[in-house]
Amino acid sequence: MSAVPTCLTVTANWLFSSSSSKSQKSANLHFQHSFRFCGTHQLLRRNASPTLTLTRCSTHLLSKVEFSMAESDSSCDNIPAYAEIVVVRHGETEWNHDGRIQGHLDIDLNDAGREQAAAVAERLSKEPKISVVYSSDLKRALVTAETIAAICGGLEVIKDPDLRERHLGDLQGKVYSDAAKACPEAYKAFISPRKDQEIPGGGESRDQLFVRCTSALERIGRKHKGERVVVVTHGGVIRSLYKRACPNEKTGPKVLNTSVNVFHLSDGDKWTLQVRGDVSHLNQTGYLESGFGGDKNSG
Repeated sequence: MSAVPTCLTVTANWLFSSSSSKSQKSANLHFQHSFRFCGTHQLLRRNASPTLTLTRCSTHLLSKVEFSMAESDSSCDNIPAYAEIVVVRHGETEWNHDGRIQGHLDIDLNDAGREQAAAVAERLSKEPKISVVYSSDLKRALVTAETIAAICGGLEVIKDPDLRERHLGDLQGKVYSDAAKACPEAYKAFISPRKDQEIPGGGESRDQLFVRCTSALERIGRKHKGERVVVVTHGGVIRSLYKRACPNEKTGPKVLNTSVNVFHLSDGDKWTLQVRGDVSHLNQTGYLESGFGGDKNSG
């Protein structure tokens, strides 16, 4: 095949077909388009890697061109300029139900939580394709993430400790209603309005949590620009993400178990909150009305 001269504009009718199709009945599509060739090998870029064949259906210049969509000019780039990150709180645990503070303690889902995880997974399986699932490495988040990954087609689950709940120091394992008497100093720090207030017993301040989890989401966003990914995490983390996306908003309602939140992370560190606290998938399963663990202090 002869080399195409530099910057030659060609208009033609083409027959479009994909060699990557698994079906023997793959559809063909005719379209007309003007291509501006700026070299002898690059035509256009699309967000995929299979080899395509363009076969001309009119008498004009070229008869056949094969190219890889990964080796192309960016002038026809259709890749979104953001990463869509679907952030999901883990399913219910027995400690959520009992009002017991979890923090970094590794508590598994209860039966209701497993049903919630299946419900949110089924919902996400019917929405646009997900590339990968990220999760806190704590069981309540990880089991939720693994359920989503399995129902959405056997996706990879990547564990990230930076997506853990806030460490709550001496309060961890205490029933919230008894915490003020059981650990007065830790409880005082817990409810303090100061964002830099750490909690006795190794607990994090809200500022420390904010830096940890927003940095994690930004790292994921940079890696998956143009993709849709799921992140399974905790109530306190999600509140920090809200604050990053909507810094001028007051504290909203509690973050419910398996609630769905959708963030768009764009170039220049721009965050947009598209969906907040959606639990429509739990209409049949039900959810913990208190949302314990998703309040303004802990998560």
